[in-house]
Amino acid sequence: MTPTDAHQSKQRVALASIGASAALTLAKLVAGVLSGSLALLSEAGHNLVDTGITIVTFFAVRVAGKPADAEHPYGHGKVESVAALIETGFLFALSTYILAEAIQRLTVKPVEIHANALAVGVLVVSILVDLSRWFTLSRVAKATKSDALAADVLHFSSDIIGSALALAGLVAASLGYPQGDAVAALAVAMFIAVVGYRLGRRTFDTLIDTAPKGLTEDVRAIAERIPGVNAVDQLRLRPAGADVIGDINISVPRTLPLEKVAMIKEAVRTAVAAVHPEVALTVTTQPIALDDESVRECLLLIGARRHRTIHNIIVQEVDGRMSVGFDIEIDGQMRLGQAHEIASMIEADARTELGPDIEVDSHIEPLEPRELPGQDAPVATRNAIAAALSEFASAPIVDVHSVRVRETPAGLVVNYHCRADPDLSVDKVHLAVDELERKVTAGFPAILRIIGHAEPLRRAVIRRHG
Repeated sequence: MTPTDAHQSKQRVALASIGASAALTLAKLVAGVLSGSLALLSEAGHNLVDTGITIVTFFAVRVAGKPADAEHPYGHGKVESVAALIETGFLFALSTYILAEAIQRLTVKPVEIHANALAVGVLVVSILVDLSRWFTLSRVAKATKSDALAADVLHFSSDIIGSALALAGLVAASLGYPQGDAVAALAVAMFIAVVGYRLGRRTFDTLIDTAPKGLTEDVRAIAERIPGVNAVDQLRLRPAGADVIGDINISVPRTLPLEKVAMIKEAVRTAVAAVHPEVALTVTTQPIALDDESVRECLLLIGARRHRTIHNIIVQEVDGRMSVGFDIEIDGQMRLGQAHEIASMIEADARTELGPDIEVDSHIEPLEPRELPGQDAPVATRNAIAAALSEFASAPIVDVHSVRVRETPAGLVVNYHCRADPDLSVDKVHLAVDELERKVTAGFPAILRIIGHAEPLRRAVIRRHG
């Protein structure tokens, strides 16, 4: 059921309930006066209260259906709870009056009861009408999670029992036990008080933002099962009419990229909504350093915070003291004083994260940010470089292919692919590729940069070369 459909449904049943309550109140009042039955008059008073409160309920559900605005950022859902609280007060006042009147009839002024057909008929019709209203409202209140309609459901159930008790009192009076009507009125008063207590307790919990029982634990468990969530640091939930609004703060590894953190937050919202669609969560994250975070991950994170690329990280243990070294890529056109200031800030960050006694050394490496215009080199140049790459390639590098050579104002840029045993380490392959590139560059001084891409060698080729 969409929010619009739910709102319209609540208004329809509330409006229908007003007409039914008004008609029953009038019928019970007339029958109560004619019969002299306190139990029946009590029910008339009960219905009169219900009629007034049902009107309040009708306007409450209309207001509660309004969207959130600047003055009510969480919506207007609690208007229904206020209506339910008003109804609770009326119920207690009514039960107190009925109780006092019943005790007086039992002890001071007995009243003659006329159990006529009108009184009995009104009570029987009332029971049938209330049963119908109870069934309809129960279904709508459950579907829309309306506090105000749920309050009406409780009242109609009390109406049914109250009417049944009043009918029993009339039957007792007709059988020669006139005090049976006052006893029935006492029972009606007690029942109304119990219903009022239950309604008041639930409404009070809603108004003081008491989370639905068990919901906090359930939402926490769902969030903790999401991959990437290290812990749930804080979770707050509060009812707002048919909805529950809350915020949750989760801990995530600080080394995660922002895109991954956003995906984790969305996964938490989606998982909770799948089980509890009435819950609207605001998810915030707290980045933390995990116990298994490596020195390398820490340094890469420091570089990312400063918007700098760090590589060639070396970590050593010298006489019980940690020593780290790394390269920082900085614009080659930047002045040395400015570049050194950036490197010093990164080194200071490293000492803050890893400890003040750590030895930190950084190497400033120029980063060429320019985009170089280029074009394919002459075929003869390309063929000569390709031949040199194939000639100087030695184990573990084999099968040099896809050689491309481009001319730029700064020199030649060479791209090529080669293959190596897939079981070799990256270190060994990288050293072999660097050695190949040094040999080729020595024979072609015009080369600015060689970019070699190593691919895993297919098993059949490995056997052939072996």
